[in-house]
Amino acid sequence: YLLSEFGGQSISFPAGAQKFEGDYASHSIRLGLNYQLRDPGKKDVASANGISALETENFSLHGQTTFVGQYAAPFRAPYRGPNSLAPNSARETLDITFYAGMRLWEGAELWINPEIDQGFGLSNTLGVAGFPSGEAYKVGAEYPYTRLQRMFVRQTIDLGGEKQKVESNFNQFAGSQTADRLVITIGKFGVGDVFDTNKYAHDPRTDFLNWSIIDSGAFDYAADAWGYTYGAAAEWYRGAWTLRAGLFDLSKVPNSTELDPRFSQFQALAEIEHRHELWGQPGKIAVTGFLSRGRMGSFDDAVRLAQVTNQPADVAAVRRYRSRSGISMNLEQQLMPNVGLFARAGIADGKVEPYEFADIDKTVAAGLSVSGDLWGRAGDTAGIAGVLNSISKSHQSYFNAGGLGILIGDGQLPNPGLEKIIEAYYSLAVTPASRLTFDYQLIANPAYNRDRGPVSVFGTRL
Repeated sequence: YLLSEFGGQSISFPAGAQKFEGDYASHSIRLGLNYQLRDPGKKDVASANGISALETENFSLHGQTTFVGQYAAPFRAPYRGPNSLAPNSARETLDITFYAGMRLWEGAELWINPEIDQGFGLSNTLGVAGFPSGEAYKVGAEYPYTRLQRMFVRQTIDLGGEKQKVESNFNQFAGSQTADRLVITIGKFGVGDVFDTNKYAHDPRTDFLNWSIIDSGAFDYAADAWGYTYGAAAEWYRGAWTLRAGLFDLSKVPNSTELDPRFSQFQALAEIEHRHELWGQPGKIAVTGFLSRGRMGSFDDAVRLAQVTNQPADVAAVRRYRSRSGISMNLEQQLMPNVGLFARAGIADGKVEPYEFADIDKTVAAGLSVSGDLWGRAGDTAGIAGVLNSISKSHQSYFNAGGLGILIGDGQLPNPGLEKIIEAYYSLAVTPASRLTFDYQLIANPAYNRDRGPVSVFGTRL
């Protein structure tokens, strides 16, 4: 029996001999698979890397689950607005993701990622421009719900050069590819799957958690409220260089759960990447630019309207079809075996509202990632990073006039300042396929407000 709602239920068996009555307080859905699909005589590369997987030549199934709990300690908060961070508060998030892949033809793969999510970010993912959990979506839920986050086809065309081994991983078959190649991805996926990647700071499930550390805070990439969108990307690898370009769908309205069904609001992206060796150590540097076209509001227009109406500034009331652009830099550099440096910097148009990501117009971030091999703990990782976020004068005036942004809005901003964040984490390898992370973030001037904070955020991740 599938019970469609909570409440008292009565079940009578056909014979009529027994009748059960109950008050159901929970639901359970269970799915199981217990079959060995790979060749028993073939080494399972994924298992050797601590990734649970079932894989054959043409089929692959991976899975992961991540739990994050965070606590914002008490801090100075003389006033608060609708989008303020609450002191002395705790929240948790849980997600379960499946990565199912199938080879279609030579070089082509189909990947589908259904996901089960539950929980909330701190203060319902509000209160800090550089939000402290990349595992917290803008949509929270008390009960688990399922979404198809990714569904895309990727075609790889070898163009020559050295053969490179590719190991099995999430959304990746084991195999080989040439150094020179063309990669085309079409469907539903995350812009960050292709652009602004960094092996030291990009995945909130394995490294840093803060939004403005795992991505450039000013990179206002196209996405729905969960961080995914429809679009296409092309990557051309040639020697030490890679050129990337993409076209993606924007939300129906800024920061929305629904994407524009007509694709009339869109984002164009371009990125150039160069791989190099510095003092014998590998590294890369990339520059990414975006141009968004959609119905967006001007902060100056919103403030002027508020002065006339004596109402809080509302950027939604002055939206019209316009452009917003930005550019960012991303550095990844190994300093020595087991020690890596990363840095990001970005700037975006500060007179027009951010469309999808965060209330950040300028950002600079840098940090270190250190492998536990240095102290005899293979599999462990430690990291520390800092970030400075800022907004334009027009953006500040908008918040001081009572305006609300994607993530922040204290009702006023009489004393603005840089939002300063330091994050440190230690990821402990518990088993080859599981790890426990302890995370700490210190946030000064949350939401650019010198009157509130500083905030200590303590977190754990399993």
